[in-house]
Amino acid sequence: MLDAMDRKILALLQTRARMSNAEVARQVGMVPSGTFERIRKLEDRGVIARYEARVNPVALGRGLLAFVFLRSKEQPGELGTAEELAKIPDVLEVHNIAGEDCFLLKVRARDPQDLARIIREKIGVIKSVTSTRTTIAL
Repeated sequence: MLDAMDRKILALLQTRARMSNAEVARQVGMVPSGTFERIRKLEDRGVIARYEARVNPVALGRGLLAFVFLRSKEQPGELGTAEELAKIPDVLEVHNIAGEDCFLLKVRARDPQDLARIIREKIGVIKSVTSTRTTIAL
């Protein structure tokens, strides 16, 4: 599906998505028009899903990263809890998981006290939530 040149282009774009087409072409040893065509095809095939800006959470005062395992009394396949969790600005990701827990959340906070407030005042007030277990990433 992907040849060696596609892989080189992808590797460059993963390190710096805003790299100009001419710079990508220079680094992989192709002409810009051929590089542009390959990138366009990778986008059309869904290999390149999107381009994004990564914000430094520490610069925004959100240096604490935590993963919250959550149990819910919701029946399998129901989406109400996930939809409510996704509305919380501090929750970056909501994953429905298999096993003892129902969801895995990726949460950003200012500090441990802020994390406790988020869990208590935003996550814990959702009626279907029965328990949480939190791991802070170092």
